[in-house]
Amino acid sequence: MEEWNKRLNVSKVMKQKREETLERITTVYGAQLRMNRSIQAEGSFAVVKEDMNFRRYLYRGKKNVMAQSVLLAIAYNINKLHFKIQGGRTGQFLTDLKTA
Repeated sequence: MEEWNKRLNVSKVMKQKREETLERITTVYGAQLRMNRSIQAEGSFAVVKEDMNFRRYLYRGKKNVMAQSVLLAIAYNINKLHFKIQGGRTGQFLTDLKTA
């Protein structure tokens, strides 16, 4: 079988950016942001599907689907803001980290 010579190049800039990113996400604030992001993504889809009763797009075509998605996102955000105002949580953006 033929012998292949392969070369792998790693960019110095990419390596530096990866180290900077690792430092940022391992801080307490970075952990808090990651935790909140995972909570928010799943909850958003659940609310849209169950509470807002969204099952399928009503129109065809990229523009129409995008328009319906934007309207759905606006409705979700207004609903979320309404419940934040009702609960008196308008100044709170992140949930606290859990301690083990």
